[in-house]
Formats: sequence, structure tokens, C-alpha cells
Amino acid sequence: MGETEKLTEAGAWLNQIHPYERWIESLNVPIYRGYYMEDLGSLKLGRWEDRECHAAFLQLAGQEGVSAIYLTEVPAGKTLRPFRMAIDELVYVIQGAGLTTIWSGERPKRVFEWQKHSFFLLPANYTYELGNMRGSEPARLLHCSGLPTAMAAIPDPAFYFQSTAVDLSVLYGTDEEQHYSKLQVIKDTGHKTPRDVWIGNFFSDMLSWYRLEALKARGAGGHIVWISFPRSLHVSHMSVFPSGTYKKAHRHGPGVVVIVLAGEGYSIMWPEQGADKVVIPWHEGSVFVPPNNWWHQHFNPGRAPARYLALHAPTGMPTGNAYFTNSKGEKLTVAPEDDPANQIEYPDEDPWIRKKFEEELAKSGLKSLMPDEAYGDRDFKWRYSEDKNAS
Repeated sequence: MGETEKLTEAGAWLNQIHPYERWIESLNVPIYRGYYMEDLGSLKLGRWEDRECHAAFLQLAGQEGVSAIYLTEVPAGKTLRPFRMAIDELVYVIQGAGLTTIWSGERPKRVFEWQKHSFFLLPANYTYELGNMRGSEPARLLHCSGLPTAMAAIPDPAFYFQSTAVDLSVLYGTDEEQHYSKLQVIKDTGHKTPRDVWIGNFFSDMLSWYRLEALKARGAGGHIVWISFPRSLHVSHMSVFPSGTYKKAHRHGPGVVVIVLAGEGYSIMWPEQGADKVVIPWHEGSVFVPPNNWWHQHFNPGRAPARYLALHAPTGMPTGNAYFTNSKGEKLTVAPEDDPANQIEYPDEDPWIRKKFEEELAKSGLKSLMPDEAYGDRDFKWRYSEDKNAS
């Protein structure tokens, strides 16, 4: 082989399409790209022949070969054909109500009901069916997994959809009857700041959760709940913050899928100080994924509390990377995710941030609830109603 042929072959190898991208393109269903999707409920779907249903895939900027997002629709009064995948999936219900039947081999089937705003885990390689209990409207669900990460190691799609290896203890262990109903709270004392973690496989209504902890480090009077799943590497959290406030800018690694559950507002993302900013308008049913180590910040200029669910980078990948590349192509080292270097305090933010927020509030005749002291004191402590000394 001549030198020219060798260089051509090497170039083709270096620029090859990611196996996950190649697979979803082969399905001939819609693929939506960009920084965000403002309304998951209105996206046009296409026929996914293998699953005999309508679906669409999202390839947003921040997924970066880490996380997979796709939508499925269950027609009114219908049940989709059985399906399984060799890795865990998280499912959030965008609209509708229905049933999931799940089993392995000849083992007994388990059934649980879901509704709009339900959130649940489908464990690896368990066969499941999704059924719509309503005859008047379709149900639409968002699925999230670490399939791109997995396919970077094993690129053959058949491995993920034809494998029979399954951990039977996940569903048929000692607490099998409670697998999709048992919910417990544990104290994570291994974290730098001890925190409550909700553990379960099924959460019936994410909007009904009000037992959250104050997230004082992020400002805005916000609260948070951490979510984990038994025998799964997936982790998530849900955040709620009040009208007339906004959170401090922060950054982390790729693949964290943010779904807006309630409220109206916007987020801003940018790669580095001084770079152009991307403004993301959102409301219930919006989704976005902050790119790797991009700064991002969430704003609530609406009249009601804002609530979002963040599905962390799946398959146990850390969200704090060792470096990122700036616009000049330089690799810059970054600290762990919870290090102060990965958060911008209010006094240090671009003045445009505050100005834009106040302009957005004025459009609705509202005023900012951000304390003036927060902009002058980097050590300002937000006061929470649950604080013993709060007035």
C-alpha cells in the first residue's frame, strides 16, 4: 500500500462516525439536533420498524457520545410489542397514562402503572411492554441511557438487543414484590456535605415531591432531592427554585440531561468567560444538555416555582472531567465538580446576566427577589425558611 493510500485509510479511521450515531441513522426515524428542544410533546415522530412504534431521537450538543435520548409514543388504547435492551434505561412520562409489564424468560410478570410526570427505571435485559390505558390520547415517554458510551466499546447493535444475559436478582430477589413500589430515604454520609438520597425504581409523580433539602451553595433559595436506583449506576436529581430568582452559574462534564417539569424561564450556556452565550427558553416539556464543562445558569422570571429533573451522565461516569478545550484549542485543567472553581459567584458574574433577568421580569410586571447583598458579598448566605435562625 502506498503512502497516499495509507494516509487516506488513516483519515477515514480518525473521522469515522460514532457507532451509536451510525445506528440511529440506520433506523430512518427523525433525529433532532441543536442545543435544546423547547417542547418534547410537539416533536414529530416517525416509524421505528423494529419496535413497531413511532419514535424520535435527540442528539443535543451536550450528549457528546455519552447519553442517549429518544422518545416513544404508545397509541391510545394500544400496547407496544415487547422490547429489551442490555443496559439500564430511565424513563420519564411526558404525557398520558399507562402500564409497564416487565419480566425475564418464563418468570412471573410484574405490572406497574404510570402517569404524566412518572419516572422509573427499566433494568438491563428485562423484557418489557408499554401499554396505554387511555383510549382518547397517545402516551409519550422520554428514554435515557448510556448506550453511546457502551457502543464506543462494543459497537454491534445486536449485542444490546439480542443478548439474553440478565441479573435475575434485580426483579426476583428477596424483595421482589416491592421492586416497583418500595421507596426509601438514606443519608449519604460519604458526600462532603451529608445529604438525603431517595432510592427506588418507580416515582409516581415528580411534581408531588416537596420533601427536598436546601441547596445553599447554588443560591436562589433553591431546594434539591437526590435520586438513586437499586443495583444501577444511574443517578439523578430534581431541583426546585422560586419565582424571581436565578441560580449561580456552574459547570460539569457531558451527558447530563435536564428536563423541565414545571415553570417558565430560561437558561444560559457558554463555553468560557467572554464567549458568546446561548439562551435557552424553557417551560414544561423542554429539554437540554449542557456541553462538556460549559458554564450554565438557570433563571425563573415566571410567576410560579420552576422545577427540573437532571439525569446525570449514565453508566457511572463522573460529571467532573479533568480538562476541557477552549476556543483556541488549548486544554485547560478544571477542578472536581463541587470545587469553587466550577461555580461563578454573583459578584463575579457578567453584569449582563442581572440586567437581562430584570428585563425579563419587567415583561411580566414582576421584580427581582435577588437580595442586593448577594451581588456585593461573595460569602452571602441565602436565608431559608427551614433555618432555625431565619426570621
